[in-house]
Amino acid sequence: MNTQDLIVVMKTAQLGNISAAAAQLDMQVATASAAIKRVEKHLGFQLFVRSTRSLRLSKQGETYLPICEQALALLDNGKKQVLDNDNEIDGELRLTAPSDFGRNILLPWLDELLDEYPKLALKLILNDHNLDFYRDGVDIALRYGAPEDSSFYGFKICDVPLLLCASTEYLEKQGTPKDHEELSEHQGLFFLIRGSKFDTWKLTKNEQTYKVVLKGRRTSNDADVVKRWCAQGAGISLRSAIDVADQLEQGVVQSILNDYRVECKPLWLICPSKQMINPSVRVLRDKLRVYCQALVEKAERYK
Repeated sequence: MNTQDLIVVMKTAQLGNISAAAAQLDMQVATASAAIKRVEKHLGFQLFVRSTRSLRLSKQGETYLPICEQALALLDNGKKQVLDNDNEIDGELRLTAPSDFGRNILLPWLDELLDEYPKLALKLILNDHNLDFYRDGVDIALRYGAPEDSSFYGFKICDVPLLLCASTEYLEKQGTPKDHEELSEHQGLFFLIRGSKFDTWKLTKNEQTYKVVLKGRRTSNDADVVKRWCAQGAGISLRSAIDVADQLEQGVVQSILNDYRVECKPLWLICPSKQMINPSVRVLRDKLRVYCQALVEKAERYK
C-alpha cells in the first residue's frame, strides 16, 4: 500500500465519485479504481458501498478515513522537516585538499567559513595524492584536474595559471633568464607527482611550444617544501598562481618569462556522486570560486 493509493481513497471520499477523483488526480478511472481495490485488499474490508448511481463510505470507511488523513498529514510534515533540514548549512564537511594549498591558503579561509556557519563541522585531510573516497571517509576532494573517474561528479572552481618563479636573491646571483634556452641552464626546483619528477616544463610563445628540461638537485613530493626552497633562493620553480599570489604581493618571489605562456591547471571540487551535493557543499563551492578567482587575479596583478 502506497501513499498515492491513499490519496485516491481520500479524494474519492471527498468527491463521492471515482471518475471525478481520477480527473482531479490526472489519472485513468481504471487506475483510480485499482488503487482503491489495493487498499481494500490490504485492509481486509471495504471502504466504499457502491451502487450503480452512487458511492459512499462504508461504516469501516468512515472510521478509517480520519486516520488516513492524519497519516498522510504526518508523512507530509515529515518530508517538509527533512527538506527544511537539508537546506541548512550544517553537518560535517569531510574534505581533502593539496597539502601546500590547504595548509597555507585554505586553512585560514576555512576558519572564516566555520565562524560564519556555526553548525558546520570540518574534517580536513591534506595530501598530494588521490584518496579513495569510501575507504578514507572523504566526501569531497579539492584537486587540480578534472575527475579521472567518469562516475564522479565535479564542479570546476577556476582555471589556475602556472607561473615561473624565483626569489630576488637567486636572480641577483644567477641572473634572470631572458628566454626558454637560458631557462634550461638554471637550477630547477621540482615537484614529485606520483613518483615522477616534474622536470620538463612547457612554455608557449608566438604559437610555438617549447619543452624545457631543467637540471636541478632538489625534488620533493611536498609542494610546501618546493615553495620554501624557492623563497630561500635555491632555484626556479613552476608554481600555481593561487599558491604564489601572496608571495608575489609581498615581494618574496618574482615571476619571470612573463612573455611566455605556461599551461593552466583547472581546480576542481569533486564528489563521489551527485547525491553528495548538499547545501553545505554548494556553499563551499560558491565561496571557493570567489576566493580562488581573487587569488588568481592578485597573482596576475603582481607578476
